[in-house]
Amino acid sequence: MLNQPLPVSSLVPPQQPLKELLSEMVRAKFHFQNLLPFAAMATAQCIFTGLTVISKAAMLQGLSPFVFIVYSNGLRTIFLLLAHFFSRRISQPPITFLILGKLFILGLVGTTLLQNFMFTGINYSSPTLSSAITNVQAGLTFVLAVIFRMEKVDIRCFRSQIKILGTVVSVSGALTMTIYKGPALWASLPANPQLHNLLPVDSNWVFGGFCFAIVALSSATSSILQASILREYPSEIAVVMFYSLFGTIQCAVVSSIVERDLDAWKLSPDIKLAAILCSAVGGSAACFLTVWCIGKKGPVYAALFGPLGIVIAALMGAIFLGDALHIGSV
Repeated sequence: MLNQPLPVSSLVPPQQPLKELLSEMVRAKFHFQNLLPFAAMATAQCIFTGLTVISKAAMLQGLSPFVFIVYSNGLRTIFLLLAHFFSRRISQPPITFLILGKLFILGLVGTTLLQNFMFTGINYSSPTLSSAITNVQAGLTFVLAVIFRMEKVDIRCFRSQIKILGTVVSVSGALTMTIYKGPALWASLPANPQLHNLLPVDSNWVFGGFCFAIVALSSATSSILQASILREYPSEIAVVMFYSLFGTIQCAVVSSIVERDLDAWKLSPDIKLAAILCSAVGGSAACFLTVWCIGKKGPVYAALFGPLGIVIAALMGAIFLGDALHIGSV
């Protein structure tokens, strides 16, 4: 009796708990893969919005937006070159002249046009308007993704209906904030609110909105280009580094023509230099996170985080810059 072997069933562990454990691990991995891009884009949006507020504060102290763009992009390119050098992989595909040409166009659209018009618009308006108008980016990116067959649309599908509705709402909200500024929230309301003009008293607000409309179009186009390039050259750090390099060279040419005051290029250890350093470091991280997320989830997913910047910009602008929240902003 003592030497009688144990039943085989007692030696084999039950399979059901093992299957449940494996399924739980698969679900946890799935949620983590979805949570990581979400956290990356939320972080990138916070960085981008914070940089617009810092740059606005520096421009209020006399920093030329064109000088800011050249210095910040130059330092950003140096940081990215170092990061690319230390993160090179042996299996990294060779870069071709066709890819370099696309990266040059990406630098023109995603850096030169985007940043020159963005910081000019910030100089004439506010970071809050910047975040509101760039909210159009989500709609434009969705339309371009459909045109270039990166996004499928099925009217009968609930997800497609939500995307279309979100596009209409985002564009309508951005246009409302551009055309109608309205009185400040903490200002005393007039007896007859209809006496307020539809357009704001300060025409710079409209000019800033025009600049940000070009920014939204440039941003949407650059997102589509990034997704297309990543399919052929799947290296996020190299893509960001090359188009930042091309953008720096292009911005240097533009700024040398527009900003001819040599004193404007002189820097001192104050908020101007701090804004340039923050833009170089933070911009490098935010650009990498955005490109990485575009490669993982596509351009439309990355563009959907634009509305988050409105809330952040409004709060930071009111706290640090003393901007008033207007009826149109709400």
